[in-house]
Amino acid sequence: MQEQAVAWRKAGEDIGFVPTMGALHAGHDRLVARARRENQRVIVSLFVNPAQFGPTEDFARYPRPFDADRVRLEALGVDAIFHPAVDQIYPPAFKTRVDPGPLAEVLEGKSRPGHFKGVLTVVLKLFQIGQPKRAYFGQKDFQQLVLVRQLVRDFALPLRIVAVPTVREADGLAMSSRNAYLSPAEREVAPGIYRALKTAAGRFETGLTDPAALEEVVRDLLEGAPGVAIDYVALVDETTLRRPVRAVAGSVLAVAVKLGSIRLIDNVVLGAERL
Repeated sequence: MQEQAVAWRKAGEDIGFVPTMGALHAGHDRLVARARRENQRVIVSLFVNPAQFGPTEDFARYPRPFDADRVRLEALGVDAIFHPAVDQIYPPAFKTRVDPGPLAEVLEGKSRPGHFKGVLTVVLKLFQIGQPKRAYFGQKDFQQLVLVRQLVRDFALPLRIVAVPTVREADGLAMSSRNAYLSPAEREVAPGIYRALKTAAGRFETGLTDPAALEEVVRDLLEGAPGVAIDYVALVDETTLRRPVRAVAGSVLAVAVKLGSIRLIDNVVLGAERL
């Protein structure tokens, strides 16, 4: 894969790269379509990264429908699919890990210790293999997006990170491979996550700027939902991930919940549709 990518770059062709863990859905399609519009070549990786799963998380049962994913990507016109084995990414002599720093110690990082170390380590390696000029990430994984941008900046990587707005089901639920695990009853409840975020975003538009008050709007709506256990509701600055003194356009309201045994995340950017 790396040799082909180098050859494309030497030929003056821009490469768009979409890193995924497979189990593709319409959100991934949007990433690929954006990459297809902006580059001469598009590479998509399909790799379920063990380094970003905690000991109690769902690595073993994470869906791996490679044949269906391959057919989907071929229909979208990708130029290459990178589907490595685990020991190709992490051979026996592999020792180095990326330390993501303090931005990984809040929100998802607080709830999932070591998660972003695994994410940034594999992303850095995939960037080296894929040689992209642009890499495409969904806004749903907002903290991941912030940390990948930090990685690119801190290591002076010669590529641009492109954020693509969250793709949602008709009822507002953010598309995710984990949605398939929801029971019918849980699936009925799940759209309430986005409704709660949008309600708070509407309160911001009418003048509410106190971060704690905006968080409380979301909490009040979710705490009464059957089967929902809130991990966090946080209003943060889009760059520092700290709570601002007051919310402004561009502040991010993020939430993580457990619905039954399934962990779901979502966010909205106040005063804007995307970052």
